[in-house]
Amino acid sequence: MPQLDQSEVDAADDLDAVGAGLDSLDAPVGERRPSFWKRFAWGFLPPVGALVLLIVVWQVLWAAAFWSEAQLPAPLAVWDEFWSRVVDGQVFGFVWTSVHRAALGFVAGVLIGTPLGLVVAKVRVVRAAIGPLLTGLQSLPSVAWVPAAILWFGINDGAIYFVVLLGSVPSIANGLVSGIDQIPPILPRVGQVMGANRLSSARHILLPAALPGFLAGLKQGWAFSWRSLMAAELIALSPQLGVGLGAYLNQGSSLNSIETVIAAIFLILLVGIGIELLVFRPLERAVLRARGLTSSL
Repeated sequence: MPQLDQSEVDAADDLDAVGAGLDSLDAPVGERRPSFWKRFAWGFLPPVGALVLLIVVWQVLWAAAFWSEAQLPAPLAVWDEFWSRVVDGQVFGFVWTSVHRAALGFVAGVLIGTPLGLVVAKVRVVRAAIGPLLTGLQSLPSVAWVPAAILWFGINDGAIYFVVLLGSVPSIANGLVSGIDQIPPILPRVGQVMGANRLSSARHILLPAALPGFLAGLKQGWAFSWRSLMAAELIALSPQLGVGLGAYLNQGSSLNSIETVIAAIFLILLVGIGIELLVFRPLERAVLRARGLTSSL
């Protein structure tokens, strides 16, 4: 075996040092994580403080009597309406009816939007053909689909899921397309050199590398799913559909009960915030932490 002279050994050592330095740049910085109570305080106290301030302003405006009780009720009257629904158990039925529909529609949207986004991102003719259509569908208000869905499917779950899908799929697909567009070109080339086919490249290179953008698309897809569902439930009313949060909001409007309307809006907002804090915020933190972006947490 030929012996290396000293200059070749030194050059190899320099390359190893450069490689180690590049690896250290990619490695997450070992920062000390704040304590649980500090993280809890930062995550819990600011929104609670904002909610308290909102209620105080609301109480002051009500006490000033700028509007009638039929337009601006007292915070206590809305609380009484909300608590009465909690005591008789109706609120849990409202939330379950809406949340399980939104979750099923969102999962179906992910299963459809993910391969669609991959195809649009990687096949130029498909992108030119339906890329603008996806963007247009994303900007189209979901409520516009409700009358057509009722005529096509009738007043049933099929119409509601159709509206939810049309609200979520474009956002999920566009989020993945945006994430793939930001992948450094060298990564797919490395996969090709290592013999990865299209499926392996999508699974092991494109999706992991595009995960931050894809996660943003998923969050937006969920938001559009939730908004689409509320629009569908607000318009498509039938005993066989049960009573979700949208139908509860419609009841308040039909009965001219502003307390019920505001209580329903509060529940819709509460579910949206809960899904963000319990599902998407931990996923986002995990992705950022895995990439060493702890300063963004």
